[in-house]
Amino acid sequence: MTHIIGQHDCKADTKGRVILPISLKNQLLPVLKDGFVIKRSVFQQCLELYPKHEFDALMQKVLKKSKINRKYDAFVRNFVAGMKEVTIDGDTGRLQIPKNLVEHAGIGKEVVLNAVFDKIEIWNKEMYEKVLAEGEKDYADLAEEIFADDE
Repeated sequence: MTHIIGQHDCKADTKGRVILPISLKNQLLPVLKDGFVIKRSVFQQCLELYPKHEFDALMQKVLKKSKINRKYDAFVRNFVAGMKEVTIDGDTGRLQIPKNLVEHAGIGKEVVLNAVFDKIEIWNKEMYEKVLAEGEKDYADLAEEIFADDE
């Protein structure tokens, strides 16, 4: 399993190209040659960039569910909408975000790359800061609830 960490403020050009900071690129070096999958997030208006092997593990979970089910069908249609395999240029560390995904996430010039263990969230900076601020009021309660069983 890949563990990627860090929040990185970046710039995107008008074509949706983002240069990854060297600290993030260095964390991705072991999986750079395998490629990545970029997709829309299920819960937020951001994008998710998965190393290919992490995405394959996620897909195994999705494929284990019953396929003869209307809810599964509706979920999968939205889950794969806009999904694309992408590469990160090994020399420049440049990622090209597909236009339809740039539009979906409202990606502008200011971008936040938020590494979340096995994936990287790609956010419009204003939207990210807003979601982060909204979550702060519930953060302590969520931590208690999530880790309550660990006692």
